[in-house]
Amino acid sequence: METIVLGIGETLVRDDRHWASWANWLGVPAHTLSALVGAAVAQGRDATDALRVLRPDMDVDEAYLARAAAGRGEHLDESDLYPDVRPALAELGAAGVRVVVAGNGTVRAGELLRALDLPADLVVTSDEWGVRKPDPAFFARVVEVAEAEPSATLYVGDHPAEDLFPAAAAGLRTAHLRRGAYGHWWAEHPDVVGAADFRVNALTELVGLVGAHSARPAFEDGSGAVGSGRPARVSYLRGL
Repeated sequence: METIVLGIGETLVRDDRHWASWANWLGVPAHTLSALVGAAVAQGRDATDALRVLRPDMDVDEAYLARAAAGRGEHLDESDLYPDVRPALAELGAAGVRVVVAGNGTVRAGELLRALDLPADLVVTSDEWGVRKPDPAFFARVVEVAEAEPSATLYVGDHPAEDLFPAAAAGLRTAHLRRGAYGHWWAEHPDVVGAADFRVNALTELVGLVGAHSARPAFEDGSGAVGSGRPARVSYLRGL
């Protein structure tokens, strides 16, 4: 691998502050919202559907702006990073790998992430690009900034529908991270197992992949061709 690209939410950054702040804004216990997020994840739905269960007429984008205007917008600091983030990114950089952080997030989130001075060559969010995952245009931008061939670029993320499937469709190699609600709940689903080139439990495991796998691993038919043995998405799961 020449380049490793990592998502943001539940790959680098814990989501508990995010959901707790929404619960506080809506005036409900954090556990209530967390339980609803879990239910949405288990149904293959977007996690923000949990907000609409509590407020059916909510426009999430408008509510985000209202929170920011009230001085209760996004916050991100060192405590929000998973503990393996800095060690893993530093080791990857020391191994000569280009490290890119690219995931869904606001312009403000990008500013906050860059302020943390992560050991990465590039940190960018979807709003800064003007396109969000899982849009193929997002992964086309990933290919551009990777500065490597798609077959030499690994995209790492927890979300099957937003990370794994569209990255594979773009020709990138993929690593599914068993982290966060989506990462844990869908880890053993046949589509996830079949689509992921690698499956990891921590970012520090990525260091061992560098240089050890120069070609796509063979799938069940033994051909090793791109997409070989990768099952189609499960149509009955909304979001997957």
